Amino acid sequence: MSTIPVVQTVRALSQAGVSFAPEIAAAASKFGLDPRLLAAVAAQETGGPGSNAGRNIVGDGGHGHGIFQIDDRFHDFARSAAAMRPQANADYAAGMIAGLLKRYGGNVHKALSAYNAGSPNATGTVTQWQDGSRLGYADSVLRHYANLAGTTTQALTENAFAESQTEQSSVNALFSFASLQPPTVPQSTHRPLRDSAVDFGSIVFSGDDTSD
Repeated sequence: MSTIPVVQTVRALSQAGVSFAPEIAAAASKFGLDPRLLAAVAAQETGGPGSNAGRNIVGDGGHGHGIFQIDDRFHDFARSAAAMRPQANADYAAGMIAGLLKRYGGNVHKALSAYNAGSPNATGTVTQWQDGSRLGYADSVLRHYANLAGTTTQALTENAFAESQTEQSSVNALFSFASLQPPTVPQSTHRPLRDSAVDFGSIVFSGDDTSD
């Protein structure tokens, strides 16, 4: 992908309030993902309901690392200094999600559920939104995505994937089969199943530490 589309993507994400837009856009481009989907995962992991701004933090009782909360109980990467580097963290998460999308035939809901809980059919972490809705992990991510895309979750579900896998039909897809790169990181669970509301107040902040 040329630098112009990436620059345009960074601008669009930044205007939507997405933190770490350059890192997310670069990781999405590298693995053939819709950058709004990757940004939505970051918002779900470290932003909270109604927020598009993911944060570079240590959470989940000290086990979740970085913007995408890679779990150190399942990933050696999360126990390295690189886990708190936004670009490395985004690349690792994007590789996982791309691999899961490929594994589950492009089914975004299944891939997101597996990313969170290790199972494509799991409800996973439940988030309560400001309107009282309690959404499982995948549904909550898709609500973040709908906010970023300026659409509804129903329209997203109905129109996320085009009928064919050609370049033209994949323009508005959540990921492009034509541009998908083989994942370079493990595709295992990034955290254990937790079927309870997210307590964002319990997150431990570590700052944007990029040092070794």
